[in-house]
Amino acid sequence: MQATLRRLYSSIPDAAAVARTRSTPRAVRLRRLQKNPNLKSDQSDATPEGLTPTEFARYQRQLAKGDLMNEDGSEATESEWLERLNSRRTRVRGVRKVSVSGGAVEPSVVAQKIYLPNIIFKLVRNFTPPGEPYNPYEATFRIAQSVTKTDIRSYLHSVYGVQTTYIRTDNYLAPTRRDGSTDPVRTYKRAVVGLVEPFYYPQAVEDMAEAERKKREEYLETTFEVQSTDQTRKLIMLRISRAGSSGWRWRTGATAQRGNILRIIAERRAAREDLIDDVKGEMVAARGRGERVLESPV
Repeated sequence: MQATLRRLYSSIPDAAAVARTRSTPRAVRLRRLQKNPNLKSDQSDATPEGLTPTEFARYQRQLAKGDLMNEDGSEATESEWLERLNSRRTRVRGVRKVSVSGGAVEPSVVAQKIYLPNIIFKLVRNFTPPGEPYNPYEATFRIAQSVTKTDIRSYLHSVYGVQTTYIRTDNYLAPTRRDGSTDPVRTYKRAVVGLVEPFYYPQAVEDMAEAERKKREEYLETTFEVQSTDQTRKLIMLRISRAGSSGWRWRTGATAQRGNILRIIAERRAAREDLIDDVKGEMVAARGRGERVLESPV
């Protein structure tokens, strides 16, 4: 049978199909390798029609139960079943088609419209193992734990027009403090979204050429004042760390600067060495005069 030509879930690019196979959870991937041990790392485990092993198993179960009958009495093929599945996946949630006067069909919102949803999708870089290329057919988001896969698919499709091929989520919980509380900022849900069209994340600073990296660092310093902010943070941390010392008092920011601190340490070290040289000279002179040299009480 000829594969479906629509660029939805059924006929995604070959690279995207391979990326979907490689990003499968490890337990699922090992279970599939037992059934197909000859599958290589650069190959997709989808059928010629574009069905993943999970979708193909669902198709076989529905086919055995007789739930895939067409109006003419024939059984739906894999392509036809996948078309139905795609139409359901790509629908806009909360909207239905109703007939109005004149026989026209218009979309109607079932529930209340929501504008500017109070959720944040933070786009981060994909996890890339060492020695492997960056996968442009995946996008990784950090979202709130209350957001579901259906919300992710609807949000990306309705707001940005992005079609997704798969969504996998996992929760990250912050470490528990001694008092039993947790840090809400460090608790989030990670969503790995498969893309039909590739998305290339901006190149990391450490991966840039030397000239391009220098230009980027100058831009960051001019725009965000990274170094001055870092220096201010160090001064604040120094002030906090020394505040508990006995006999400590704050001597303004000029004294607390790193250069002044090193200068004071060098001056004290030089004075100590001069004192040692003076005592040593006195001891040598006394021995030259035949006097008995006693140990210094210091």
